[in-house]
Amino acid sequence: MAGRNFGCGSSRQTAPENLKMLGVSCVIAPSFGRIFLRNSINIGLPLLECAAAPEAIDEGDVVEVDISGGQILDVTKGIEIRTRPFPPFLRSIIEQGGIFNYARAKLEAMGALDE
Repeated sequence: MAGRNFGCGSSRQTAPENLKMLGVSCVIAPSFGRIFLRNSINIGLPLLECAAAPEAIDEGDVVEVDISGGQILDVTKGIEIRTRPFPPFLRSIIEQGGIFNYARAKLEAMGALDE
């Protein structure tokens, strides 16, 4: 969970990479800095924009996230919060682990990486 406009002013790719290295698997906030959002997607770190989540979820709550369906489940409280799911293209980048893996898979599927 993070605050409004999380990552604003952080145009360096290392900012989301550091979160990922620390074991963060997803960040939920009311809004994100645009460059930070795209850099996060490019390394496979999902960010969910949800204005209701910070007020509904407390520190220490166990949370499960479904990025495909745009669902945030607070397991501790038994409540579901809906948010906008990622478009298929961005979801595919995240699921592949980032833009480089996504591009490699696309090139392999086209036979462009065959030797």
